[in-house]
Amino acid sequence: MEQSKPQKVSSISDTFFLTNTLSRRKEAFKPIRPGKVTIYCCGVTVYDLCHLGHARSYIVWDVLRRYLIWKGYIVNFVQNFTDIDDKIINKASSEKLSMEDVSARNIREFHQDMDALGIMRPDRMPRATDSLDSIRSLISNLQEKGFAYSVDGDVYFSVMKHSNYGQLSGRDLTNQYINPEGRVDKDDENKKQNAFDFALWKSAKTGEPSYPSPWGNGRPGWHIECSAMVLEQLGETIDIHLGGADLIFPHHENEIAQSETATGKKLANYWMHNGMVNVSGQKMSKSLGNFTTIRSLLNSGVSPMTLRLFVLQAHYRKPLDFTKESLEAATSGWQGLNLALNIGIDYEHILLWSKYQKGDLNITLKTNNQTPESLKKHHQRFIALMNDDLNTSGALSILFDLGRPLRSLSNKIKTGHYSKSSVQDDHSSFLRWNLLVHLAKVLGLKGENIKSQSSISSCELDVEFIEHSIELRKRAKVSKDFATADRIRNELNNIGVELFDKPGGITEWHINE
Repeated sequence: MEQSKPQKVSSISDTFFLTNTLSRRKEAFKPIRPGKVTIYCCGVTVYDLCHLGHARSYIVWDVLRRYLIWKGYIVNFVQNFTDIDDKIINKASSEKLSMEDVSARNIREFHQDMDALGIMRPDRMPRATDSLDSIRSLISNLQEKGFAYSVDGDVYFSVMKHSNYGQLSGRDLTNQYINPEGRVDKDDENKKQNAFDFALWKSAKTGEPSYPSPWGNGRPGWHIECSAMVLEQLGETIDIHLGGADLIFPHHENEIAQSETATGKKLANYWMHNGMVNVSGQKMSKSLGNFTTIRSLLNSGVSPMTLRLFVLQAHYRKPLDFTKESLEAATSGWQGLNLALNIGIDYEHILLWSKYQKGDLNITLKTNNQTPESLKKHHQRFIALMNDDLNTSGALSILFDLGRPLRSLSNKIKTGHYSKSSVQDDHSSFLRWNLLVHLAKVLGLKGENIKSQSSISSCELDVEFIEHSIELRKRAKVSKDFATADRIRNELNNIGVELFDKPGGITEWHINE
């Protein structure tokens, strides 16, 4: 599992601008503690498989985290699981399972999907049910301060007592008439002092899981969970709070009201929200029948990196429209970029550029006098785009520019139309590939096995190319360079060619179907 360790690749002094939902403008990012960043990301309610909207959100925030690490920051990234909720309880009831069984299963499924998409696991992933002491303590604090009241075992937050309520969403409650509570039982409407008040603690219902509290058995409301976990895991004030735009109101608005009332301090200095996912222009929802899970996309043959590239092609704050055509375009774009990335990891790289692997050139890009000016400009342009509110669509264009000549070179290598000596001496080509891999990693993009995208026939690899590869492997074995011989075998196998060594030094090959 990847860890949040600084890589000291780029200078922290580079100014990173991000759009702060709270101020509604771009701001220069300045952490509370120099060189360190605390981030809380609202996680999933674990009642079912994750959908495309989750993929969009967590891919984007994964890139934010990677970029901060790349710039040299130590990032403390916390993301929660909501493991007690009406939806989980209903799912458990319908499947005749316990709430814990449903939650545990879907947490496993969550990790499977996120790992497949190359999303770094958070440093900590607290669960609501493991944070009950903090939740009860926070509710008691609010009640002691006069901002919460209890009625028949239910506890509510008094919204109108919080003078800054609406600061994040820009809503004026005097002009609102719709109940803002996102997850509420209709039974408690008569208990509230004001229709906009929201539940901090819900009294136990027959047959539902419940936990002890000063107000009687029950369970926490949705909003209080995150406030308690932020405080417990990261402290009173954090650098960045993340989530989808659908969480701005009421969830994040309520988080601010609870937390800042309890601590008297600002909850987060920067609030970042990603745009929603539409399907062919319509909001994605189960009721419309256009609901798409990550698992179904991956099982249908869409590669994880294709899905990642698809998400990053749009700016994170804008809506993302999912259509068959847009996915096909992302597939085509990734195939070209993947071809360029693979030129440095297939066996030809080992044979033709082996001198660089022996320490003649450090694998980590270091711009110096030997680096072509054009590559330096690509490098600096990439940084400028990412510094401008995480402009991943612009950053991708840099990767495509870098990859275009490498894709052409890769095609020449694979079809045998290349000059071995010229490629060996092409220092700039290796630097270009090195920079491409380096920057792609910031976006979480890495070369996928070509075999997973196409068969050997579609790569148009001819018999002469395969026989030439086998001859090079034989020479490596004769010179006792078994590492190179094994690499050639493995890379041929990766593109669908299996080798069989026979007595007398004969090697036969077959194409895997």
